[in-house]
Amino acid sequence: MTERPHLAVVGAGPAGLAGALAAAARDVRVTLLEAAEQAGGQFYRQPAAALGARRPQALHHQWHTWERLRDGLDRHIATGRVTHLTDHHVWCVEGESGALAVHALRGPAQEEGVTVRADAVLLATGGYERVLPFPGWTLPGVVTAGGAQAMLKGGLVLPGRTAVVAGTGPLLLPVATGLAAAGARVAALVESADPKALLRRAPALVAQPGKLTEGAWYAAQLVRHRVRTLPRHTVVEAHGTDRLEAVTVAALDRDGRLRPGSARRIPCDTLAVGHGMLPHTDLAETLGCTLSGTDVRVDDEQRTDVPGVWAAGETTGIGGAALSLAEGHIAGRSVAARLHGTTPDPRRWAAASRARTRLREFFAALDTAYAPPAHWADRITDDTVVCRCEEVTAGQVRTAVGTLGAGDLRTVKLLTRAGMGWCQGRMCGPAVAALTGCPLTPGRRPFARPVPLGVLAGLPEPETD
Repeated sequence: MTERPHLAVVGAGPAGLAGALAAAARDVRVTLLEAAEQAGGQFYRQPAAALGARRPQALHHQWHTWERLRDGLDRHIATGRVTHLTDHHVWCVEGESGALAVHALRGPAQEEGVTVRADAVLLATGGYERVLPFPGWTLPGVVTAGGAQAMLKGGLVLPGRTAVVAGTGPLLLPVATGLAAAGARVAALVESADPKALLRRAPALVAQPGKLTEGAWYAAQLVRHRVRTLPRHTVVEAHGTDRLEAVTVAALDRDGRLRPGSARRIPCDTLAVGHGMLPHTDLAETLGCTLSGTDVRVDDEQRTDVPGVWAAGETTGIGGAALSLAEGHIAGRSVAARLHGTTPDPRRWAAASRARTRLREFFAALDTAYAPPAHWADRITDDTVVCRCEEVTAGQVRTAVGTLGAGDLRTVKLLTRAGMGWCQGRMCGPAVAALTGCPLTPGRRPFARPVPLGVLAGLPEPETD
């Protein structure tokens, strides 16, 4: 009997789960690789069973969708259609003898190598937060907005008792309301975007009434928990000696500059700050997939331009869980048809395709409204650390350009070591680009994460003709 075709899915967030379930339901053998200890990704992050959470659904507003995905995954695992590999950190995907080899590190220590060979790969690697530095941002007590949410969802832990949530973007709403509902006092929600920018994009926004209803619900929660909202404001500086004690915020004018005399100091022990997301494209880059800006470029079937490789979710463009689910479902159906040697029929995923189109338009409108404030890089003092891994300051980056003549991010990296640390520039890249005026272009890396030499030595030598 002919063995069923094999799909490897990297990432068990909304896109990966939807793709895995769609393919498995159509007689494709699926291996689902996930770096975390359980499926769900950041959006459906669950507390560990040992914590004994009595009402984990209280931390989610799409709990029924998660239950449907979880139950579907459990059914396919029970029937052998899906193999779920948790705590597997994929560091490279490469072509190998007409197939694709997915290389991962297994376990918390990430010292044991594992290779999964498949006929096709679906990259559902999600995104990561855009970090913009400011004076005092390295103080203990300053966390990213997503980090605060992860602590709450995954560990049932409050990052502090009195919080300020700041930055820009839709993520700030669930973070602020989640912290307040869990018992923290949210002293302020500081949003740099201008509400009028949303009104100017009303036609694209009203096409998604469900999203508007969701936003209205969050607004009601802010009122209920007496969270002060400061639109068109930004964090200027975080204060403290051994840890965060207060933040200074100020109003922005139409040009994105600080309004004179508007600064105010807000005492707090936690600052959750975020300025949107960027796609995780490391694995796509190692495969040679074409990017469109910072997003992996895909066709109407979610196929990349590398044969046998599909991509879905935030890695193809930041757009939230609903868009990720639609893209993952389309990708899973397309993979199944292609691996079975048939031509995919787009009518089979017409509803998902319509949802994908509407949601992409919706989030394109949000992206322009929630762009980081103009001139934010001008407010970074020379002694502010920009690259935390290598402790490179803004002054050193400016010197590399103004005095030493660096004209691109690679040269800045060589002159200052900014981006040479553990994160390889993922965190400091946007800041260095803004400080230098260089475009933020993804750098193609051979590996998506550090790999022990013993694991590399244990790989078989490539076949030669």
